Amino acid sequence: MEKQMKSKLLPLVLTVVVIVLDQITKVLVCRFIPMNTIGTQFFGDFLRIIHVRNPGVAFSFGARWPDSMRRLAFSVIPIVVLGIVLGVYFRNNDFTKLQRWAICGVVGGGFGNIIDRIFRPAGVVDFIDVKFYGLFGLERWPTFNVADSAVVVCGILLVISFIISIIKENRQKENTEQEEK
Repeated sequence: MEKQMKSKLLPLVLTVVVIVLDQITKVLVCRFIPMNTIGTQFFGDFLRIIHVRNPGVAFSFGARWPDSMRRLAFSVIPIVVLGIVLGVYFRNNDFTKLQRWAICGVVGGGFGNIIDRIFRPAGVVDFIDVKFYGLFGLERWPTFNVADSAVVVCGILLVISFIISIIKENRQKENTEQEEK
């Protein structure tokens, strides 16, 4: 039982690390780069560190909604969802190690942006700006932050790990069925 709880608690370190790194980078951007300006760039203009605010969510969705609707949709509902995710996380004993770590990365990213939505009225601080060379009609990818990166990377890892688990499970069922014949 203790080992099982430890295997659930240890990945929460990633949640804390993501939140701390996210908030530290946002504080530094707010402190040293004026709003709506480029602080620095790397590899020509491929990667820029800029200071923008996003009152919406991904791709600025909902940025023009009334404030009360934005607060409900982008703060209260995500807090409830993250609470449910954590509840499932602690009740489920079937997640693999990778799945536990990936879930905790997503949760850390989610809380990182919720902190901004609650404590930064101008919106979530975004600062990583990457050239996208016209792919999907975008010259630059929408600006993002550490929390967004954690959600995307860990979310992709989680989906891949679920697919792998399903494939393994199906193979085991097939092998069991063949052995019974």
